[in-house]
Amino acid sequence: MTIKLILTDIEGTTSSISFVKDVLFPYAAEHLPAYVRAHSDELRSLLADTAALSTTEGRPVASDDTEALIQVLLDWISADKKATPLKTLQGLIWQAGYESGAYRAHMYPDATAALRHWHACELPLYVYSSGSVAAQKLFFAHSEDGNLLPLFSGHFDTQVGGKREAESYRRIAAELQRTHGINAAEMLFLSDIKEELDAARAAGLQTAWLVRDEPLQAQPAHPAVASFSDLTECFPSLP
Repeated sequence: MTIKLILTDIEGTTSSISFVKDVLFPYAAEHLPAYVRAHSDELRSLLADTAALSTTEGRPVASDDTEALIQVLLDWISADKKATPLKTLQGLIWQAGYESGAYRAHMYPDATAALRHWHACELPLYVYSSGSVAAQKLFFAHSEDGNLLPLFSGHFDTQVGGKREAESYRRIAAELQRTHGINAAEMLFLSDIKEELDAARAAGLQTAWLVRDEPLQAQPAHPAVASFSDLTECFPSLP
């Protein structure tokens, strides 16, 4: 089947896990309390969503208890919780860091080269990440390899659903089919997480497993490669 569209993860796929873990997360955790206190009025809706989600988890917090909500958000960072309010807030904090020049987003050179090549070949490129759409755009706009944001046609985050749920990929595929007239089987999802790939395949997408830091398995559950430059070996129709 010809590949007519690429949907890619970020962390561990196009970019190092360590950048998010060792740079972005600590930056957000360090700056979150002051940021929330300074912008509590603007963040009223986000804080209400945080309180509601915390309550469903058995940790009731009043939506106007700023200090308690700050602690909930910090605990979610420590637990790497994929909560939409947290991801949205992290994106806002990271924006300040990117714009101040505190850091640049890491990119694997093979990923940057492939993305630029596919874009030049007019292959639609999309992102699906647990980070908010805003955070994704900041990431690619402020990468070590320059502004890569124009390479992408669109972005998806956890508002479409969890990344290990097949229904999330069905929703994405349906939207992309409406936009491009492309069937799910003509879309290729790239990730470093097997469970995400399982869900995408269950939704009818083709899948490729980026295995960056360990030997490739003899019989992997999905076509597996060590870098983007190896993808054409598994998918000859890729330009």
